[in-house]
Amino acid sequence: MSSPDTPAIAPEASDHAVRFGFENTYARLPEHFYARLDPTPVAAPRLVKLNVELARDLGLDPDALASPRGVEILAGNRVAEGAEPLALAYAGHQFGHFVPQLGDGRTNLLGEVVGRDGVRYDIQLKGSGPTPFSRGGDGRAALGPVLREYILSEAMVALGVPTTRALAAVTTGERVLRETALPGAVLTRVAASHLRVGTFQYFAAQGDTEATHKLADYAIARHYPVAAQAKRPYRALLDGVIARQAQLVAQWLLLGFIHGVMNTDNTSISGETIDYGPCAFMEAYDPVKVFSSIDHYGRYAYGNQPRAMLWNLTRLAEALLPVLEQEEGNGEAALASAKESLAAFGAQFEAAYDAGLRRKLGLFTEREGDSALVQDLLTRMAANQADFTLTFRRLCDAVAGPEGDESVRTLFADPGAYDSWAAGWHRRLEEEAEPGQTRAAAMRMASPAFIPRNHVVEAALAAAIERQDFQPFEELLDVVSRPYDDRPGRERFATPARPEECVLQTFCGT
Repeated sequence: MSSPDTPAIAPEASDHAVRFGFENTYARLPEHFYARLDPTPVAAPRLVKLNVELARDLGLDPDALASPRGVEILAGNRVAEGAEPLALAYAGHQFGHFVPQLGDGRTNLLGEVVGRDGVRYDIQLKGSGPTPFSRGGDGRAALGPVLREYILSEAMVALGVPTTRALAAVTTGERVLRETALPGAVLTRVAASHLRVGTFQYFAAQGDTEATHKLADYAIARHYPVAAQAKRPYRALLDGVIARQAQLVAQWLLLGFIHGVMNTDNTSISGETIDYGPCAFMEAYDPVKVFSSIDHYGRYAYGNQPRAMLWNLTRLAEALLPVLEQEEGNGEAALASAKESLAAFGAQFEAAYDAGLRRKLGLFTEREGDSALVQDLLTRMAANQADFTLTFRRLCDAVAGPEGDESVRTLFADPGAYDSWAAGWHRRLEEEAEPGQTRAAAMRMASPAFIPRNHVVEAALAAAIERQDFQPFEELLDVVSRPYDDRPGRERFATPARPEECVLQTFCGT
């Protein structure tokens, strides 16, 4: 069933209008960077959802994409004019263990388009069939993970977090076998690129310095053009990736987001959130919270994400050492340069994270003791199982004075724990010059009312999978697409899960 803002499938007469205007650059790189192959056709493709706004931003015609021929392209049954389907090669550390060859095992990069903003984007099909990198897998995707990535990635866009996006979701008319037989689907994903830390590791593991050079030059040209003018462009590339990832992880933590599978092959060179597998937004604040069913030791727990990202970036620096050595003149200088670059991550992350927390508390100026005030609140939230999103959202109302504190204190198992903290917070607010309404409005833009709560996501997916009912998916997507707005009548989407609704684990979906 198509969504309300998905165009009705147009008659065959309009099919000639399906044009992407592909301008492919990755396909011009050496052949060992990828495998060339077309998607594997499916039995009966059917459009579930088309991201009309995104299509227009990319300069695409939504009506043409929703036509029978457009749906065939989105399902992998037809190769669009100008497409050069590729499965990209890369390696990666998965939970700390290095795998020298991973690669796109169930995706096809159709090509690249230049959007109306002048930015180049990859158009990729996910779940489009086996590739030389499938390692025995079927190359397919189930409907649940496809819809989950659609919801989560579009929520991140609305929250202001760099991310890949979903252009379309199509069912295949086939079943895929996981623990049970599930309806199959294909996601059309849009990304600034699909370059990963693992892409650099792939060539470094082979000792292919020439390929590392080509890849680094490509990454600079595509994502960090200013680095090309730097005295040391490869060091500038490393600095740029580190800065973007420090900012990204800070944004995750400020929203209570847990990626769940922060392997190096899931760390984007562009600085986007990529690969929404066992990810989740936590409800009760817990710095050691883990949702991923495969993260048995908490490697990628909520509070470990900055450390995990620095570890991943260190692997990138190692992979870049051969080009840094040529740039610096010798191996010792290259190693010193890489270490200097990596040393900046901690301060960059802390600056972004602390500034975000101050915004969430309505503090426009930085004063001594602010960090202690924030950490005291987080400690009390963890001890009292206070909902992360609701606590900060309700503080937007409490900012005007103690009389607004009641709705916040009810979130704490011991309301007195909030009361004693709030007294100090209100004293600190008296040192700020901005009027209360200005401060409250700014806080609301830093603390969303709505996130994709796990139990609501799972209910929407269950309705789609079990009953082919996509209305809950549509309703949830509508809510998370406007996360900072108060939405009367939508309160259930902001309500934490009851004990029987709690989602304790999320799964990779492969």
